[in-house]
Amino acid sequence: MSVDAAPHRTVEDRGVAGVPFATSLAQHGERTALIDAHGQRLTYRELADRVAAMRARLGTTRRLVLVAAANDVDPIVAYLAALSGGHPVLLASAHDAAYREELIASYDPDVVIDEKFTERRVGTAHTLHPSLALLLSTSGSTGSPKLVRLSARNVQANAESIARYLEIEPTDRPITSLPMQYCYGLSVINSNLLRGAGLVLTDASVIEPEFWALFREHGCTSLHGVPYTFDLLDRADFAEMDLPSLRYVTQAGGKLAPERVREFARLGRRDGWRLFVMYGQTEATARMAYLPPEQAERHPDAIGVAIPGGDFELAFVSDGGDQGELIYRGPNVMLGYAEHPEDLAEGRTVTALATGDLARRTPDGLYVITGRASRFVKVYGLRIDLDRVERLCAEQGIVAHCTGEDERVLVAVSTDDDVAPVTDLVTAALGLPAASVRVGVVGEVPRLASGKVDYAALSASLAASDVQSEDPPPAAGVREIFASVLPHYTPGDIRDGDSFVTLGGDSLSYVRASVALEKLLGELPADWPSLPVAELERHRPRRRAFAVVETNIILRAIAIVLVVSGHVGLFHILGGAHLLLMLAGWSFARFVLGAGAAKGFLIASDARKEPFTTPRAILRSAARIAVPSVAWLAWRAAVTEDVGWANVLLVHNYLGTSPANGYWFVEVLVQTLLLLSLLFAIPAVRRFERRHPFLMPLVVLAVSLTGRLFVGDMAHFFDWALTTHAMLWFFALGWLVFRARTWPQQLVVVAAALVTVPGFFDDLAREGIVLVGLVLVLFVPRLRVPRVLVAPIGLIASASLYIYLTHYVLLPGMLAIASRLVVTAAGIALGVAVWFIVERGTATAVRLWRSKVTSGEQLGIESDVRAGG
Repeated sequence: MSVDAAPHRTVEDRGVAGVPFATSLAQHGERTALIDAHGQRLTYRELADRVAAMRARLGTTRRLVLVAAANDVDPIVAYLAALSGGHPVLLASAHDAAYREELIASYDPDVVIDEKFTERRVGTAHTLHPSLALLLSTSGSTGSPKLVRLSARNVQANAESIARYLEIEPTDRPITSLPMQYCYGLSVINSNLLRGAGLVLTDASVIEPEFWALFREHGCTSLHGVPYTFDLLDRADFAEMDLPSLRYVTQAGGKLAPERVREFARLGRRDGWRLFVMYGQTEATARMAYLPPEQAERHPDAIGVAIPGGDFELAFVSDGGDQGELIYRGPNVMLGYAEHPEDLAEGRTVTALATGDLARRTPDGLYVITGRASRFVKVYGLRIDLDRVERLCAEQGIVAHCTGEDERVLVAVSTDDDVAPVTDLVTAALGLPAASVRVGVVGEVPRLASGKVDYAALSASLAASDVQSEDPPPAAGVREIFASVLPHYTPGDIRDGDSFVTLGGDSLSYVRASVALEKLLGELPADWPSLPVAELERHRPRRRAFAVVETNIILRAIAIVLVVSGHVGLFHILGGAHLLLMLAGWSFARFVLGAGAAKGFLIASDARKEPFTTPRAILRSAARIAVPSVAWLAWRAAVTEDVGWANVLLVHNYLGTSPANGYWFVEVLVQTLLLLSLLFAIPAVRRFERRHPFLMPLVVLAVSLTGRLFVGDMAHFFDWALTTHAMLWFFALGWLVFRARTWPQQLVVVAAALVTVPGFFDDLAREGIVLVGLVLVLFVPRLRVPRVLVAPIGLIASASLYIYLTHYVLLPGMLAIASRLVVTAAGIALGVAVWFIVERGTATAVRLWRSKVTSGEQLGIESDVRAGG
């Protein structure tokens, strides 16, 4: 990508020196530098001290340092320590162990800093050029460990330029909405640290409630995203959010459609923030151009003007026409590429950057990208080398011709037999979702007069004829799993940008999805419910003897086992139902408010078609519990005298006289959800919860605790303990646990639990079950368990409602002929079996209904045609 090269010709730095902004952190004194996801703050002085300590640990001999990058304090400290000490730093994702290992094997770093500090040798195995400061993968990884070599001057100059045109101030509070190892995400960190601003660190997605809770809590002033981020912002109902602290929004990482640029520019003008559309490449450290915000509505197709210190020119390939290849010069242009460790000794081999993009210059001096001159396309923020795709196919003995466009790779093959193998090969090698790779059969490849492949004609042919194959779904892929647990969908309905949350997943379907995905993908990222399907499909499996299971799933399984064994008399350990009630509050916050009010979302049974607001989401959640409960209890009332109609109507805890009082948990839970649906029907309440996601459950907890004023003593326990007013506070406590995202908030939750739980039952074991469960969910969100236990834990947790409802039918008859252990196991097995039958029956009914609706619609269309409509 260089216009002219001069190997070993220039040395930018006469001596080894650190990057200035990384060496002068202490000058910003007591200003806040970093705020992590738990709310812990680090001042610039404290950050400088930690950087100095890590720099001392790295030593004075220049070494190649690999840092596992993540939006957290420790990786940033390690990165800054390497930059300030003059150690070339190679950034690799902390979440992609496979690619990180590939980089280690290819470049043999001297030090690796991930969860631990690994000194692989005392000195260095490399000859490191004095100018070399930073090594980055090019716009993500296309499977090759080719790196961009950046100098200290590159990094400093680009940070200064960005800080200048964005007018970054020390009072700014940017939030890390992009990965640290991605040049765009890293530029946000660099430019804001340069100016002494305070970074809010999170790996959460913009569709997660945690992200917006942090944004509001810390008064964030800037938001940064690639085109896909802006699609997610739509799903989060960003346009309706009240974000008074927001000063500006930036966009890069691919072309945003002009109508979308104009839409967000108008939104910013309405709400008082500015939109900066930007253009860059890793080879230019990050940025080359920006569109002044005042030009966004008039010129939404432009990338704007060169950044301060940079300059563009157009290289015209022929006479005539107004477009040419865009060439960039500036102090942020890379030294060159590295493909082998020996390349780290190279100096500057690039002085001007040929971007590979065709552009034209408007009379106003703005540049507009018109196409690509090079054989690269950018898909999902990854720059894909189309020639490399052809080479990959050739290595497998398949003749293929590859072209493409933004967000799609197109591959032409000669026979149907090649379609499936090429699709599998390309998606696996590039780490792309299957939906972004199209493979089609082309009988005769179009060629130019020179005999070369006419890729423009080939692209048009593939796109126009739509001869590409259907993406062969994996035997048990992500979409198939989501469709199996969310019966309103088929795999074909689920789009790349959909997630478990936006598809309307809830706590009942969550466990099944989590266990199935863990089997398919190995260890899951903590935020998997909010990740787009396309990103989950790119997740690389990691297998271990011990699997990671979310603590709430394990606790749900343990709690229902305690309930059944307690009723059978196997163990007399109480508290399981109250733990379940607390977990129900936690799930309510995560799946009902987490998908709706907390993020300003609209939720629907089909979240893309028939939006409804939080009250209906709560009613839907209540129905998922009430409908099977009422059906089961109605059957029980018909065949036994123990169950009365007050049980069937789920009001026995207040009105019932029948002896069946064991269903109180379902009654309390449904009644609680109905009360909350009424509460959230008030618009002011919904707005309050969106703006104060932690304060809202704290208020509900305080109000619900007043119900304890109307309870009796332990001698009359069953007269009061089964009522909603006495038990609602357990649900509120679980809701509060989920919303506690900072250390102060978590301390408030612990204090609230210690004040409210001890002494309530006058039973240390029962109270201990609730307290231990609360602490585990709060502080240990995931646990490792033997892989063989994952399936049974998942089954029991998924079927917990049905186990709770059905195990009573075995009492006391089965106890007369079998041991308590056998009856306990039988009660759990019966609930699992009923759950399985109901789930299968529901899925089948939905499919039949969908088929009937589709047939009816088709019949209606045919009738219209016959009628001439």
